[in-house]
Amino acid sequence: MYQRLQGYNKKAKKAGGTGFPACAEKLFLSLGLAAFCLALGAGCAVGPDYRPPETKVPEKWDAQAVVTKEQPSKTSTAPVTLVAWWNAFNDPSLSSLVEMAIRSNLDLRQAEARILQARASRGVAGAPLLPEAAATALYQKSQGSSEAAGGGAIATVGGVRELFQVGLDASWELDIFGGTRRSIEAATADLKAAVEDRRDVLITLVGDVGTNYFNLRGFQQQIVIARKNLEAQKKTARITHKRFEAGFVSRLDVANADAQVATTEAQIPLLESQARAAIYSLGVLLGRQPAFLAKDLAVISPIAATPPTIPVGLPSDLVRRRPDIRRAEARLHAATARIGVATADLFPKFNLTGSLGISADDLTKIGNVSSSKFWSFSPSVTWPVFAGGRIRWNIKLQDALQEEALAAYEKTVLTALQDVETALVAYAKEQEHHRSLTAAVASNRQAVDLSMKLYLAGRTDFLNVLTAQRSLYVTEDALTQSTRTLATNLIALYKALGGGWEKANYLPASG
Repeated sequence: MYQRLQGYNKKAKKAGGTGFPACAEKLFLSLGLAAFCLALGAGCAVGPDYRPPETKVPEKWDAQAVVTKEQPSKTSTAPVTLVAWWNAFNDPSLSSLVEMAIRSNLDLRQAEARILQARASRGVAGAPLLPEAAATALYQKSQGSSEAAGGGAIATVGGVRELFQVGLDASWELDIFGGTRRSIEAATADLKAAVEDRRDVLITLVGDVGTNYFNLRGFQQQIVIARKNLEAQKKTARITHKRFEAGFVSRLDVANADAQVATTEAQIPLLESQARAAIYSLGVLLGRQPAFLAKDLAVISPIAATPPTIPVGLPSDLVRRRPDIRRAEARLHAATARIGVATADLFPKFNLTGSLGISADDLTKIGNVSSSKFWSFSPSVTWPVFAGGRIRWNIKLQDALQEEALAAYEKTVLTALQDVETALVAYAKEQEHHRSLTAAVASNRQAVDLSMKLYLAGRTDFLNVLTAQRSLYVTEDALTQSTRTLATNLIALYKALGGGWEKANYLPASG
């Protein structure tokens, strides 16, 4: 701007004018000098400097020994690589659903919009570091009066005057004590928190997709088992009816057989309803209509097997990996920086203001030699002498907010450790449960075969057949639920470990 001013002065002087006064040039020189001084003092900012909190975590997972002991799916302290944990199940349908959800989920889109908001807020916070300038234009029309005495009366003769004026006003508050820079620091931390929030939403999203998907497959397998047992029970009921007609058994056996069939048949509609609800949940998670996946996912598919090895890393890795911990730390950083923003209000504020312009009584004369030039330059200092304690109370408020953020950070770390320990134990104990149910199913199948043979031979009553069939259905159904629970518990462990977000920093393209 100063170079443009010099160019204008040269043109004006060639036309016979005097150009702008030297003090007008000094206005811009002063602004430049102030910028230089500000740059020299850029390292000075009041308030506490942020230091990451020291986090105490155990050296190893307490529950890991439970998982690694005689389990088909064991854990290891190998470095965690859970960016795309869903691929460990080797289920193409699951992988496809997760990828579609990442592209179109509405919660994720909201989180990305919050990143853009935080970025814009950081830009707003940094704006005061630069001077502000505003172009002005003024048109004024006024009427004056003159008095003349004659014959004892006063005559008023009016005169109309026009004024055209254009100019430039500039102002700059020098950030000597770093209040603005602390605001930028806080806004930058808020931006980081928004990025980590997006990662946390992503982890929750892929976990919800996986959980609903395995719930769906579990319900479908329960339906398969219910129908298979229903067919076996109907066959038994037909045999019982024939034996009753032949006079070998009583009507009680017929009633019990029919009741068993009706009881099993009644379970199927409930399972179908639950399966449909899971499909609708997946549709919404993908940002689509609830029934969007109804046709594709209606095809029954088995529950994918869990991987043989699960890397869990060390507790110390969790602090660096879980987005909710990183978000809590970013919020602590922002709260610390805002103490500096509040503290800066205790100190004087230095402002540079100035203006320059041209005025004339005719619009066509603007810029001509005959036009009038004006300028002003006014450095100022303001220092709050009495504010009713507002500034110091605000500092105390920011101190308390920092304490709250620190406590929230520490609680987030503890909760994360609890999540992992709980998920490890739940997954290990479900494996034991699954192993026992597998043995129970095998034994109950033998019991059904033996009881039916003995019943047909007349060596046992029908109650034993019903009991064996009922036990088989219950244990087969429980085994299917346990297989589903194994998968969902593993997903919970992956979520607790912070798996499921990209390693690269995510920031939407700036506008």
